[in-house]
Amino acid sequence: MLTFNAHKNIHKNTAKNSIYQIVITSLLTLGLAACGDSYNNGDDNYTPLVQPPMEYSYSITLTNLTYGQPLSPIAVALHGDSKMWQVGQSASVALEKLAEGGDNSDFLALESNLASTMSDGPLPPGASVTLHISTTEPMANYLTVVTMLVNTNDAFSGLTGVDISTLVLNQEKSWQLNVYDAGTELNNEAVGTIPGPADGGVGFDAARNDIDLVGYHSGVVSKDDGLSSSVLTQAHRFDNPAVKLTITRTK
Repeated sequence: MLTFNAHKNIHKNTAKNSIYQIVITSLLTLGLAACGDSYNNGDDNYTPLVQPPMEYSYSITLTNLTYGQPLSPIAVALHGDSKMWQVGQSASVALEKLAEGGDNSDFLALESNLASTMSDGPLPPGASVTLHISTTEPMANYLTVVTMLVNTNDAFSGLTGVDISTLVLNQEKSWQLNVYDAGTELNNEAVGTIPGPADGGVGFDAARNDIDLVGYHSGVVSKDDGLSSSVLTQAHRFDNPAVKLTITRTK
């Protein structure tokens, strides 16, 4: 038989348990309410904070290493994993226009480009130019740079489809660039066929009269070296590499 004190202790313990349950329930309710307030502060029109997209910025410096070959306005593009030309394959019309006449407008307008820029004008022999390009496109991990040697029929220099995704802030990378032959126009160096200052001739011609395959350029012959019909001289000859390119990630 329970004593009066035993009944009293049971009553106390039951009361304590009830108080504890009320306190715990209240704390849980307050905690859930606090979480809800931190999410939207009770405002049905609350808009979650969105992080701005990361920006990637690069500076690109080109130096003309030739003695007498101005370079056409430099075209720079950032794009996905692809190449805009390949040795042994036919040149696109966009590349043909650039390699024959220095016109980079079609090249810069390619749908595959995620960001692009160009220099203001031709790059004289021995001179350098620095271009800046930025993008927030996360897939713009590949670089293409291209320019024409304008005292030629269809010679161009550049690089394409180079992966720059591993560049870290302030890291730079350099290349020495050789010269390609677009294979779209015979390298006859004849009057009226050279668009540069050595001749002032016609640039792009839609008719292709060469092997129609991109290859490595064999160089200028010139009238000083036995090609009597050439409008070029020894000053227009070039050695490889013809261009130095340096890219630096700045952001």
